[in-house]
This record gives sequence, structure tokens and C-alpha cells, in this order.
Amino acid sequence: MTSAFANAKKQIDSAAILLESEYDDKKRFKKAVELLKKPQNVIRLNLRLKMDNGKSARFKAFRSQHNDARGPFKGGIRFHPGVSEDEVKALSTWMSIKCAVVGIPFGGGKGGVVVDPKQLSENELQQLCTKYSEALVEDIGPWKDVPAPDVNTSGREMAWMLEAYEKKMGHQQPATFTGKPLELGGSQGREEATGLGGFYILQDYQELIGKLVKATRLAIQGFGNVGYWFARFASKAGYKIVAISDSSGGIYGARGVNVVELAKQKSEYGSFSKIPLSKNQKFISNDQLLTLDVDVLVPAALENVILESNAMETKAKAILELANGPMTPEAEEIILNKKVDVLPDVLCNAGGVTVS
Repeated sequence: MTSAFANAKKQIDSAAILLESEYDDKKRFKKAVELLKKPQNVIRLNLRLKMDNGKSARFKAFRSQHNDARGPFKGGIRFHPGVSEDEVKALSTWMSIKCAVVGIPFGGGKGGVVVDPKQLSENELQQLCTKYSEALVEDIGPWKDVPAPDVNTSGREMAWMLEAYEKKMGHQQPATFTGKPLELGGSQGREEATGLGGFYILQDYQELIGKLVKATRLAIQGFGNVGYWFARFASKAGYKIVAISDSSGGIYGARGVNVVELAKQKSEYGSFSKIPLSKNQKFISNDQLLTLDVDVLVPAALENVILESNAMETKAKAILELANGPMTPEAEEIILNKKVDVLPDVLCNAGGVTVS
């Protein structure tokens, strides 16, 4: 299994090779590089929950605090069966770099719970949020570590976590969590911010290469918050989206797919695999989507989807990384040797933390 954290460390080493000549104090430079390859703190939790059926269940959870040299740790909390310590360490590392890229005075943090939230009732999910927040009460706060939504979490989960945190603290502290509902002090535009930021990068890239918007075909892997909003803005601007996928697979249409209609159908049927297709559409796997002959491929789901094993099969002229770490270093080397433009995640998805 590919290690996301190992990939993050390789990326730091690659960047260090390019930057070393700019620093006179080589010893200090190398020390800084090594510092970036290790989180300052990793919190490991085992959360006990009373399920609706009366039985108890335990859920592993983590919070990685990578580096606070530029300011408090900052980063999302994801609920997903694939969450691991390795993953949150990688994601917190990328968050430190991302905040630095866009000049935000924060360091990187990331948390997660090993759970499939679709298998929990609303009551169980709220309990899980409460337990997680209570367990971290001494480790987070406006000047320590500021969590936010991520995969399978939203303003609702942040509201539950904030409530639990403030009860423990005995006073209001809304700045502890970002991405919360507006009525609790959240930021306007936060919901669409990550996708919109990626869209702005796409627009700038198109201007740079001089390609007409209507002649540009996109394939988007992922239809969560980020993928959905990116698709909405791109479609409205006139880009031809020929394929979009969720975790069950994708829908391909050479003439383009209707993003708004797909969103309605996904809400009705639950997943793309259950949506009735028109005569101009066909169902494809996520692996097939990655190899479509398009102008821009947009991985907008999870990390490590473009690997050494499938990189040669990609046919896109450019890859816009909306997901965190969607490409391994080995795959990236192959992609760049094919003269494919790569628009990196630490820039493309920075809209979320910028607005958060």
C-alpha cells in the first residue's frame, strides 16, 4: 500500500534539491528540511460510543499537528474508513506548505476518525463529534490548533464539535473551529471556496496557454463538496465536462454532462451507479475516468489515485489537483516526462483554508 506520508517526505526532499543553492547556511537549511518531514505532535485516540442499539463501539481517531512556526495549526477533520495515522501526518504536512504558499499565518494540522459515517445514525454521528472534540479540548483552540471540515464532514459536524468544546471550556470560543454555519460565526462563501479556488486556477491556466474555454474538455473524479462546486463553476463558465464520478463510479457523456441535473439525481438515487442513463451517456469506473482523453483531468476525491501503475495510461494534457496528494512522486515523474502540465494541490485547493 502506498504511504501518503512517505510521498509527502519525498516531495519535501525534491523541493529541497531545487532550493538548496539559494541558502548559504547549508547546515541550517538541512535541519529545516528534516524538521518539515516530521510532525511536531500526533494525537492518537480511541473513542468509545454508545450506539442506538445499546451496544458500545470504539473508533480510532487522530490529530496530527505538523508545524506551527507560521502560526496555529490549521486543517480539517475527515470521517472515512480509510483514515490512518500515516494519512493525517501527510495531510498535515501538505497543509503547512499550502498555508505558506498562499501567505496565510497558520501551520498545518489534520485530523480524522476511522469510520464510515453513512453507517451511523444522526444521534451516533453527533456523539462521535462530541467525543472527538472533548478528547482534544486541551490541544485545540484559536491560538493552538483550528480544525475545519474535510471529507464527510461539514458545518453541521463543526457545530456539534464547537458546542462540545465550549461546554468543556465553560465559555464561548467560536474561533476554535472554522467552516461552521453562518449563524455560529462561519464565513460567507466557505462552502464553495475550495472548488471556486480551483476554478480560478483553471481560468488562469487557460489564459496562460491561450486555449478557448468552450474547446476545453474536463473529467472530474469526485463529486463531494469540492468536486461539485468546481464542476458548477466550470460548467457555468462554458467548459465541457465529459465525465464526473463519485465513489461508485462515473458518468461519461461525450457531449457533456449536466452538473446541476446530476446533483439532483445523486440526491434522489444515492449514487451515480444507480442513476438511469440517457442514450448519450455510459457508466465508467473511476479507473477508466483517470485515463480519458481530455484536456484537463481533475482528481477531486482522495489521495494516491494516480500511481506508477496507471500513470502511463493517462491521456490528459493537464492535471489539476483538487484532492490532497492525488499523485504519488513516482507517478508524477512519469506524468512530467510525458510533458503533461501539473497544477499542484497545495495551490489548487487552497481556497478552502483561505476563506475558512
